[in-house]
Amino acid sequence: MSASAIIGGFASWSKLVSSNDDDWADRVNHVYTVLLLALFAIFISGGQYVGNPIECWTPAHFTGAFVAYTKSFCWVKNTYYIPMEDSIPIEHHKRDSEELTYYQWVPIILLFMAFLFKAPSVLWKLFNGSSGINLDKIVNMTMETQLGSATKREETIKHIAAYIDRWLEAHRQYSFNILVRVRQRLSKVCCFMCAKRDGTYLTGLYIFVKLMYVVNVICQFFILNGFMGNWYNLYGLEVIDGLSRDVAWRESKRFPKITMCDFDIRQLQNIQRYTVQCVLPINLFNEKIFIFLWFWFVFVSVVTVGNFFFWIWRALFRVNRVRYVKKYLKMMDEIRGEEDKRFAVKFSNQYLRDDGIFVLRLIAKNSNDILLSDLMRQLWVTYKNKPMIRKSMEDDYNESAA
Repeated sequence: MSASAIIGGFASWSKLVSSNDDDWADRVNHVYTVLLLALFAIFISGGQYVGNPIECWTPAHFTGAFVAYTKSFCWVKNTYYIPMEDSIPIEHHKRDSEELTYYQWVPIILLFMAFLFKAPSVLWKLFNGSSGINLDKIVNMTMETQLGSATKREETIKHIAAYIDRWLEAHRQYSFNILVRVRQRLSKVCCFMCAKRDGTYLTGLYIFVKLMYVVNVICQFFILNGFMGNWYNLYGLEVIDGLSRDVAWRESKRFPKITMCDFDIRQLQNIQRYTVQCVLPINLFNEKIFIFLWFWFVFVSVVTVGNFFFWIWRALFRVNRVRYVKKYLKMMDEIRGEEDKRFAVKFSNQYLRDDGIFVLRLIAKNSNDILLSDLMRQLWVTYKNKPMIRKSMEDDYNESAA
């Protein structure tokens, strides 16, 4: 395989797993967590299908075929755990209540969890294109300008500003009726209306996707709780308590290495029941993986929930976007008086609106403040040079002069 093919394949893989049209908290969910779960699934699958996932101590008269049958049966049928110091119950229903139901399905459940973590990102990529702007391309262009010459950088920023300006103007509201006015009033209070012509589509969609990340990471605990046997929710706290008492790495009742297995052999009309002792080497790894995943999911939950409420706070209060715009305009010395301050409010609320501010925030998160300041200034100049805005500014100037 040629070097160019390898590089091309790596680029395609990078494009598949990540892009620049979201923030770091999203990537913790749909990139890093997905990769971790996929790696764990591959590792456990290798232990199950390449090595010996189970070994059983069989009676002396069992031949090789009988031993192979016992191992296969006990792997397919759930084994159960009884501590060595306890007697094996006579009643079979008590044995069944101690069955381990998870170890055969660990790779599948890990891949299913990875799919759930990736799903909100897929939803975002499917629908953000309907906004009329290619977010990933815009952000990539701004990132590339950091490495080019000053002349090329300025030219690229002008192109980006012109593109954003055309996009903003193309999604203005040109027809007004009572329904449009009601929706516009609602969109001023709540950006979740997801209306393109009201400038809230991208912001509302993004916050909805953020909510999906929050719902997903919380539901992961309930999924694992049901899969593992209604004890996983507090598993990390059990481990911490075990470490404090120096008993954490002893034989675990959650992931036992030594288990029991019952099976019946039919010989003509006679049914002979055997109880054998088995060892599950794979649980040595399952235990460490699910301990790590518990703490990782707690970390991801805190990051995701905090990031969600941070974006809610940004989107709900209009003063935040005005303050955001003024900060960069002041950095470029574009606000020199009360008139500029007044037009900065119109610039943010009437020209950029929620979606324009959202695009600029996304660019800032994937580049730097200097580049965003240049882009903001270019948009500001474009806005002030519009005929209606220039006329309004001239009228204000004449009134103040009079």
